[in-house]
Amino acid sequence: MVNPTDIQMDERPKAKGRKVLMNRAIREALDYELANDPSVFLMGEDLGAFGGVYQTAAGLIEKYGEERVRDTPISEAGFMAAAAGAAMAGMKPVVELMFVDFMGVCLDPIYNFIAKHATHTGGKQAMPVTIMAGMGGGYSDASQHSQTLFATFAHLPGLKIVAPSTAYDARGLLHAAIRDPNPVMFLMQKELLGLGLWGTMPEASSIMPDEPFELPIGKAFVRRKGSDITLVGMAATAHMAARAADQLAEEGIEAEVIDLATISPLDRETILTSVEKTGRLLVADEDYRNCGVAGEVIASVAETIGHRLKAPPRRVAFPDTPIPFARPLEQALRPSTDKIVETTRQLFKEFA
Repeated sequence: MVNPTDIQMDERPKAKGRKVLMNRAIREALDYELANDPSVFLMGEDLGAFGGVYQTAAGLIEKYGEERVRDTPISEAGFMAAAAGAAMAGMKPVVELMFVDFMGVCLDPIYNFIAKHATHTGGKQAMPVTIMAGMGGGYSDASQHSQTLFATFAHLPGLKIVAPSTAYDARGLLHAAIRDPNPVMFLMQKELLGLGLWGTMPEASSIMPDEPFELPIGKAFVRRKGSDITLVGMAATAHMAARAADQLAEEGIEAEVIDLATISPLDRETILTSVEKTGRLLVADEDYRNCGVAGEVIASVAETIGHRLKAPPRRVAFPDTPIPFARPLEQALRPSTDKIVETTRQLFKEFA
């Protein structure tokens, strides 16, 4: 088992081995936790016989039965409240919602009960609920199936929010989420999962060790060292930032790339350490620009070391408008590697 306190940098294994897609890594984590902890059970729409819309539970109902892998009605408020009750009774429910956009129909049990129950009981009763949900756009599914909503949930005290960018991170963080006595929201960017319907960023696949491991919630990862600017991303935008860093290096700009991995609690220490060194900051966020995680990262830096920056911070985020159905419009508004590169170029042009 990996000791979370020993992890400081990019912990993805470099040795040769079996390479897996993110949805496979998630399925392996769920399989292991079901096999080794009788208090863990899964539930969600089409999670049983169908294996989930993302195939994260494929084959698990045959292995563990309907008591441990439960298909639910299309009643998100009902089964989210049931998860809270199960956690109070000593179980560790893992609930999968197809899309993060559907959180709106079960928000009350999440933000009024699951997130607050430990505080309401003075810390005497845990709430070990893991909420999995697909997020993100880029495939023309319009405004009600393409949102990211990091900031919506990061704003709620009591919830931990993770957003892995690779299969390795997804498995390690999901183990940690299920074992955490606090509620954890595990957000899966659809472009990273490995399903043809949404396309797949090849960087999201990972070499996977056979033994179980755990990654720390609340720790960002430095994916690339650099000295000229800090590029911060999360989930899909972490890969966009890494690609941008490769392009910028050809122009003599050495970018350091930070993958947040956890949205809440935010690893401000790693961000500040990097920006203290580079003096410049750009944050790429697929969520809406207004009051977003990108703005929180920038505010954290500005409040602490803003007077020592070499240039004003910049952000690349989704504009404050519902996500269009038309593919050309959606792609024009989404963050991208090109937008990160161009914004960085402009920053160096204005503040050499």
